[in-house]
Amino acid sequence: MAHSTSLNRIPAAIWVLGFVSMLMDISSEMVHSLLPMFLVGALGASTFAVGIIEGLAESTALIVKVFSGVLSDYLGKRKALAVFGYALGACAKPLFAIASSTAIVVVARLIDRVGKGIRGAPRDALVADIAPPEVRGAAFGLRQSLDTVGAFVGPLLAVGLMLLWSNNYRSVFSLAALPGFMAVALLIFGVQEPERPVHGKRTSPINRENLRRLDRSYWWVVCIGAVFTLARFSEAFLVLRAQQSGVAIALVPLVMVAMNVIYAGSAYPFGWLSDRMNHARLLAIGLVVLIAADFVLASGRHWWTVLEGVSLWGVHMGMTQGLLATMVADTAPADLRGTAYGFFNLLSGVAMLIASGIAGWLWGRHGAESTFYCGALFALIALLGLAARRNRLAVEG
Repeated sequence: MAHSTSLNRIPAAIWVLGFVSMLMDISSEMVHSLLPMFLVGALGASTFAVGIIEGLAESTALIVKVFSGVLSDYLGKRKALAVFGYALGACAKPLFAIASSTAIVVVARLIDRVGKGIRGAPRDALVADIAPPEVRGAAFGLRQSLDTVGAFVGPLLAVGLMLLWSNNYRSVFSLAALPGFMAVALLIFGVQEPERPVHGKRTSPINRENLRRLDRSYWWVVCIGAVFTLARFSEAFLVLRAQQSGVAIALVPLVMVAMNVIYAGSAYPFGWLSDRMNHARLLAIGLVVLIAADFVLASGRHWWTVLEGVSLWGVHMGMTQGLLATMVADTAPADLRGTAYGFFNLLSGVAMLIASGIAGWLWGRHGAESTFYCGALFALIALLGLAARRNRLAVEG
């Protein structure tokens, strides 16, 4: 009953933004669930190169969010930037289909992720602007759930098309553009941006006075989010781990289907729970689940063991991703939310580049097990950081 009450109070525009995210994620995951195997098998790239490409791509997206977030605060407009970012992501997909070298994949991946970076912070700030504060966690959880539905539908489509088209990567990549352009159309016609009052002269959000308004509680969320990213390297390594289990290449993307089904199913309930539970405690539980996932993934190559580890990974994602977005919204002034999401993603972007590079290097030099043990170590560091802050707040209180 409480769940349905929260759902009824979530504005229709949040649902539309969720379906926009879902369609773009279908488009992206049709490519990303196959890309590590395409790079290694078809183009001859090394696992270290995969790590660097993934880290560079994802960190680019997160770093670009700084500028798009700041710009959305300065202009007082969020939707136009989001539309441009989604359109850029849709236009990048056909480039994967014509890629004849790793360099072209890098260009396509960067264009795709720049689009993600441009749309990310304005979209999250738009969710925070539209959602009533008392259901903000549920709203972020709902958008994340719908987004993640796309993250398992995409790999499912990739599997079906690979089986139908005899492992023809390029045909799948070509078709991936279609749901991307559908997402752009839905955003243009389905979301009305709320009016935001302008007080006084328009100034840059990045100035000394405004940065002072982002207080210690906000910067703590930024730092803990960066350590989270170090612990959670690119999901390309989950795909490569699944490939080691010996299943047919066309079926490997099912590992991402399994993870994202669990992620989608858990994101809204945990978002709802975050409106009623101490955030630091829920984050700590999420870190414990991530550590468990890393140990399971490091322990064996059998497909069943990989599935168990990936399932735990999905639970962790459902517990923490919407929660971190909610914590940024709760600790930042309303007129600086775009900037706040931008800085949050800047540090996470740097951490993603470092984490994926380390993961790829460890995988190539010391085997897959070392990559997952390293992730568990970073998660433990984040857990200790949460405990230290809780103790300090107890002393200060």
